[in-house]
Amino acid sequence: MIRHTFKVFFIILITSALAACSDDAKLHALDANATVLAFGDSLTYGTGTSRNNAYPAVLEKLISRKVINAGVPGEISKNGLSRLPGLIEKYQPDLVIICHGGNDILRKLDMSKTSNNIQQMISLAKKNNSEVVLIGVPEFGLFLNTVPIYQELADSNHVPIENDAIGNIIGNNSLK
Repeated sequence: MIRHTFKVFFIILITSALAACSDDAKLHALDANATVLAFGDSLTYGTGTSRNNAYPAVLEKLISRKVINAGVPGEISKNGLSRLPGLIEKYQPDLVIICHGGNDILRKLDMSKTSNNIQQMISLAKKNNSEVVLIGVPEFGLFLNTVPIYQELADSNHVPIENDAIGNIIGNNSLK
């Protein structure tokens, strides 16, 4: 069930990122030897499932490209920002999927600082000539709407974004 959930999640992610963005926010096709860095917190790490069923492992199988799981449970964006340069240097990823800020939201940290941290993550990836996909994280509440900073960052950086997948998964008990 969890494996199916992550497949659905990434089909939605990639389809949305490629189809729902303006022309300047589309991704280029990945070379056969491309490396993808899945960067984030427990949502990326796969807390609650095995490492083989975490979304980076499932994505790797779906796209037949190397996908590095760089998720750290409990990590706030400030710490993620400190960690990212070393990962970019080590792996030289062609694509960086950023799904960060959930712990900032849970801990009610200043969203302007979270936005700044994620902006710096995007800038670091782009400076390395990596393409970026942003995954929006919802506010935890009745409606599970993505925090507005994610769309603002996607728009200002011309990067594709997936705003609904996490909220849809969190809001659907059959997908947990």
